Amino acid sequence: MKVDNQRLLVFVGSYAEAEDNGVYVYAFDEQSGTLTRTDEHSGLKNPTFLNVDKVRNLLYAISETVNDEGKKVGEAAVFTIDAGQGSIKLIERKITVDSTTCHIQRDAEIRYLTVTSYHGGMVGLFSLSEDGRIGEKLDVQQHVGSSQHPERQDRPHPHSSFYSPDGRFLLVSDLGLDQIITYAIDETNKKLVRQSEVSSQPGAGPRHLSFHPSGKFVFAINEVDSTITSYKYEAGSGMLSPIETVSTLPADFKDENSCAEICVSADGKFVYGSNRGHDSIVVFAIDEQTGLLSFVQHISVEGGHPRHFALTPSGQYLLVANRDTDNITIFKVDQQNGKLEYTGNSAIVSKPVCVIPTYLM
Repeated sequence: MKVDNQRLLVFVGSYAEAEDNGVYVYAFDEQSGTLTRTDEHSGLKNPTFLNVDKVRNLLYAISETVNDEGKKVGEAAVFTIDAGQGSIKLIERKITVDSTTCHIQRDAEIRYLTVTSYHGGMVGLFSLSEDGRIGEKLDVQQHVGSSQHPERQDRPHPHSSFYSPDGRFLLVSDLGLDQIITYAIDETNKKLVRQSEVSSQPGAGPRHLSFHPSGKFVFAINEVDSTITSYKYEAGSGMLSPIETVSTLPADFKDENSCAEICVSADGKFVYGSNRGHDSIVVFAIDEQTGLLSFVQHISVEGGHPRHFALTPSGQYLLVANRDTDNITIFKVDQQNGKLEYTGNSAIVSKPVCVIPTYLM
């Protein structure tokens, strides 16, 4: 919850050429439900995914660059954040892995940074210094294999990495393999050690996941077949066990669709997922004893291709990044029943991919 002197800032990553603005900062007014742009940054190619360190007031962004041989590779950038001004300042750029990346994440204790490469089929582990700068490359895990979809799953496509609540494990969703792979963090050797994997239904294509605040469940959104799978999570081993899989779409919807983002509410009562094609947010209520889901709502995102969305820290609003209509739309959340209502407010931004609201001071 908000404390005195905190300001709610929203950071947006997007598809952009290096000469164009690609990272944006907005101030969010929780009374009016409106966004006001306070800063923007150019110089990075496709800074699509972001991560905010609210302890050190740092912003991390992925981007694309080329190495000395002219090959496209992943890059990460670090910005300092001036919360009062709502501004960011670039302090570091560093090449990460030998392919472009799609996701960036830190552990809760801010010791490690991971980047995920969809096209390269790999996840990279990096150290973080005390001031939050990117340290040495500690490990790279290259995935191998395929699954049933001839175009989307002909090779590995890890799409995200998320640390367990206790920081002992890293869960990597691989869309190409139809697997979520659990790695342990070897603290002695600073390596990723493969612990286990769980397979989704063939052709599902797991993309992102979200932990339940109880730590007992994980919910994964499957991009290719438009479903959400509930898993039981064993904190001691990092293992996942499937509970059920539900469709994110209305029964009568027959057009093409793919899913993108998933988020569990802070109170653990609801889970939200995005549909690209149906262009909606789907809402489910969570049975906190069993992890089973019950349908609550579909609501239009008031735009096209909702690549990402996020709940504000207070849980009062949900912000949707609609890539194909160049807008961020703002929804009010009924925290009693989980339902969303469009506020009528939106912000224009070119090709938004990631939106992160954070209280900072």
